[in-house]
Amino acid sequence: MILVNTDYIAGQELEMLDLVKGSTIQSKNIGRDITQGFKTLVGGELGAYTDMMNDARALATKRMVGEAEHLGADAVVNVRYASAAVMQGAAEVMAYGTAVKFK
Repeated sequence: MILVNTDYIAGQELEMLDLVKGSTIQSKNIGRDITQGFKTLVGGELGAYTDMMNDARALATKRMVGEAEHLGADAVVNVRYASAAVMQGAAEVMAYGTAVKFK
C-alpha cells in the first residue's frame, strides 16, 4: 500500500474511492507517569511518551490501511495525522486520507 501526504502520485491517474481512517486511544500507565514526571523536573525528551505516541501512530496507520485494503485501494493519498486528549491521561491518535485506485 502506497501512502503519501500529497493529493497525487506522480505518473498515476487516480480514481478516488472514499475517506479512510484509523484511530486508537492510548492511556498513560502509573509507572510510566511517575518516571516521566521526574523527567519533567530536569527537562528533556519524555522518551516513554514518545514511544507510546509512535506506537499509537503506527496502529492508527495500520487500521487506516486495513480500511483502504477493504475498499480494494492501491494507495492512500493526502494522509494526515491528528491527536487530541479525550480525557485526563488519555489521547486519541487518528490517521486519515483518501483511498484511491490506479486507473
